[in-house]
Amino acid sequence: MTDEYYMNKAIRLAKKGEGFVSPNPMVGAVVVKRGVVIGKGYHQKYGDLHAERNALKNCSEDPKGATLYVTLEPCCHHGKTPPCTDIIIEKEIARVVVGTTDVNPIVAGKGIEILQKHGIEVIVGVLEDECKALNKIFNKHITTGFPYVIMKYAMTADGKIATRTGESKWITSAGARESVHKLRKALSGIMVGVSTVIADDPLLNCRLSEPHIDPVRIICDTNLRTPLTSQVVRTANEIETIIATSAAPSKTSEYEKHGCKIMQIPKKGDHLDLHILFKELGSRGINSILLEGGGTLNFSALSEHLVDEVYVYMAPKIFGGSAKSPVEGIGIEKPSDAIKLNTMKVTSIGPDILIQSEVEYLCSPE
Repeated sequence: MTDEYYMNKAIRLAKKGEGFVSPNPMVGAVVVKRGVVIGKGYHQKYGDLHAERNALKNCSEDPKGATLYVTLEPCCHHGKTPPCTDIIIEKEIARVVVGTTDVNPIVAGKGIEILQKHGIEVIVGVLEDECKALNKIFNKHITTGFPYVIMKYAMTADGKIATRTGESKWITSAGARESVHKLRKALSGIMVGVSTVIADDPLLNCRLSEPHIDPVRIICDTNLRTPLTSQVVRTANEIETIIATSAAPSKTSEYEKHGCKIMQIPKKGDHLDLHILFKELGSRGINSILLEGGGTLNFSALSEHLVDEVYVYMAPKIFGGSAKSPVEGIGIEKPSDAIKLNTMKVTSIGPDILIQSEVEYLCSPE
């Protein structure tokens, strides 16, 4: 079997940690000796053993002289657990195949260097693109301090997110809605504007039968209009809820009594300064956000270059009329100035279509 074959196994293992390891990266590892897999593991939960230690712990025989395949460069520093380089050296692994180097400055090639100094052969870059894609969230957060942001909306074929009376349940099918809940499971935060809370009274949780952790709920509420009777406030002691506001601290006590966390953010114009808000969220370990905002919040986030990807769930329906669109705000003046999307993937989900795109920013938000 080839190095690519075993690295593929490690990648599949790594994906099992999705939604549980944040703000750490997803990592998978496979131990191979004499052409046989003798151990495998992945980073299962933040604070628990890393993939390499799990794989070596699970070996069916002595791994001395074996090859270790790991999707990300082994760590070489003390964190929640000891350095993985230590256990690799201790177990006398002969060869380590690494998918991609770690962008974290406290590792960034140092783990590979330590292994090589101990006489271990290290191969780097096997299925590198696939291994990098595993941790696009981690990579952005660790290098910029900002969370990775996916803007998601469901719309009709004529670009409407509600009827002319404001009704939006349901535009897409049950299959598409389940896909959204899987996305909620994968990300550490979910964000909406206060207008969405007032109009829809959403719970903003992850409704999957499989094990999951609910994302942190973030409400952008400049003037603190979130109803105390809303579901997000009434369940704030069960699911972490942050209300970002510019309102005076004297107005926040009732929300705090319900368990909401208040984040004071200055204004930029008439609304919250999203750049400051997202930076603060990143500093609190929220490394990814699902933006399910209304048209105004969506346009503001795009204008500030805070959105990394756009997920469009499109239903084969037409509403027509003056119904709302997913991105509003002041809008773009010229077609040549449009915010461009690079489509990565188109998927059929029952009668609906999911279009996944990366956002391409050609100039600074200033």
